[in-house]
Amino acid sequence: MKNLIDRYIRKEMFPHIWCPGCGNGVVLGAIIRAIDDLKWDKNRIAMVSGIGCSSRITGYVDFCTMNTTHGRAIPFATGLKMAKPDMQVIVVMGDGDCSAIGGNHFIHAARRNLNLTAIIINNMIYGMTGGQFSPLTPTHRIGTTAPYGNIDQSFDLVKLAMAAGASYVARSTVYHIRQSISLIKKALNKKGFSVVEIISSCPISYGRLNKIRTPVDMMNWLKDIAVSSKAWENLSPQQREEKLIIGEFLDVDKPDYCALYTQLLEKAREEEVR
Repeated sequence: MKNLIDRYIRKEMFPHIWCPGCGNGVVLGAIIRAIDDLKWDKNRIAMVSGIGCSSRITGYVDFCTMNTTHGRAIPFATGLKMAKPDMQVIVVMGDGDCSAIGGNHFIHAARRNLNLTAIIINNMIYGMTGGQFSPLTPTHRIGTTAPYGNIDQSFDLVKLAMAAGASYVARSTVYHIRQSISLIKKALNKKGFSVVEIISSCPISYGRLNKIRTPVDMMNWLKDIAVSSKAWENLSPQQREEKLIIGEFLDVDKPDYCALYTQLLEKAREEEVR
């Protein structure tokens, strides 16, 4: 681990600002392990984030990084990728950052099949700003803006990404760390818009409000709610309530936006010559 820290982490930025038991550090570890396994040149990696607890990751990694405005990580990443198509661009977002103010950008990035990897750290709440419920907070769960329970139906981010046109879609949790590393590696290697949702722990804002009071309790809860697709098929509708399927859901090959744009430029140049 020390070699990974020396290679990929800006140690001068530590100690980090995350709360004890937060899953963001687990995801950070999974990302750098996946990149190390792929042997990528860190100088050819760009990581972009918006605003939120999870978005602090860009301050800790020793890549080319951009910490942008809330919900706008994907537009910044899009411009970067179009200007520098040879860069490996990773977008790290939280659940609110991605699916609320950034929801429109997320679905259109999938529709265009932009050659980006989106890693969404879903702790099911707005952790940094006080525990408000987000579009990914499960129905009936508590938030500071839903003290009697959230009555909204939450997005299924996996189904949303698939329906919008992504090339690769997967989900894991911070408890299932080996699986998370494997899925991130596949997503990073995929041409087109790849999405990995990682269900994360927030024992301070989510856990306390929902009587999951310690980091250990949260990890055990994640272990209990996560099921494989094979196990899901054997569950009754009642048993599926408050459960989440984890694993790989989509892996298709189709032209990515950068490749199509390059073809369009070549066609335009040929037309001008004529």
